[in-house]
Amino acid sequence: MSLVVAVDAMGGDHGPSVVVPAAIGFVRRHPGVHLVLVGDEATVRGLLPADADALPLQVQHASQVVGMDEPPAKALRGKKDSSMRVAIDLVAAGRAQACVSAGNTGALMATARFVLHMLPGIERPAIVRALPTLRGETHVLDLGANTECSAEQLCEFAVMGAVLVEALGKQTNPNVGLLNIGSEATKGTDTVQRAAELIRATGLNFYGYVEGDDIYAGTTDVVVCDGFVGNVALKTSEGLARMIGQVMREEFTRTPLRRLGALLSRPALQALRKRLDPRAYNGASLLGLPAPVIKSHGGADVVGFTQAIAEAAAQARAKVPQRIGERLAEFLPQTLTA
Repeated sequence: MSLVVAVDAMGGDHGPSVVVPAAIGFVRRHPGVHLVLVGDEATVRGLLPADADALPLQVQHASQVVGMDEPPAKALRGKKDSSMRVAIDLVAAGRAQACVSAGNTGALMATARFVLHMLPGIERPAIVRALPTLRGETHVLDLGANTECSAEQLCEFAVMGAVLVEALGKQTNPNVGLLNIGSEATKGTDTVQRAAELIRATGLNFYGYVEGDDIYAGTTDVVVCDGFVGNVALKTSEGLARMIGQVMREEFTRTPLRRLGALLSRPALQALRKRLDPRAYNGASLLGLPAPVIKSHGGADVVGFTQAIAEAAAQARAKVPQRIGERLAEFLPQTLTA
């Protein structure tokens, strides 16, 4: 039986013009995955190729679209037939094993929590994403779902992040770092220090405190922080990457000699671009739900959205939510009562 992924075809800055080609390209290369494209049927079908009927995909009509700036509460109450809601409903009904959307993050979070509920033992979901490092990649959470977190919630994030990395086969017994303003035991808020105690009690491979520069150094496989800090770190990184790219373009084209140097350096520059291409890491997971829900960057292109679909399929195959539930049942009761 094929794995089924529900795809919000209308979400994001580009909507069907990016989502549909990404879906077509994905199913051509991954015949074991069936996609359900959710959105305005006429619009979606108008973008399908002539051989679409022979491909493992179908179209599910939805009459509404959640705007990128729409308040989550309004989308949840007033748009029950939106492409986002219908895609999540398919997961709840067991007709799909995962969901992908590039739409409004707040609305996606609120709708997924309302429709799917949380795993037992999880208070709030966390947004996690892989980031490139000098040693490969690291997974950082939370990246914006929770601006304030208790020590218990940070401990939950540590368990979920470690299980995700191990379940996807990226690292056996991954080590976990807790983001802090220093590595010394006395540094950080009372919440962070209490979270460190709780994470140690879980039996996870806890590295200890890490600082901001450890993220891209790849010091740990998982970095845990609250959503306010995580989102600021992520957006700062994205802004820095854009600045460096712009400065490099300006400097390599400033004089004829530098343009020649750019031409000679082209293989190295292409390798650098490929290694740090954010599209290769597109697809943030909303961990803590009973099924994979993947949030693609709203401005993702076809390559980036394809990666988000691949992430959803990989997590569904690896049964990440089920494995998180099992580890939570094993670790958290004794930890949180300690």
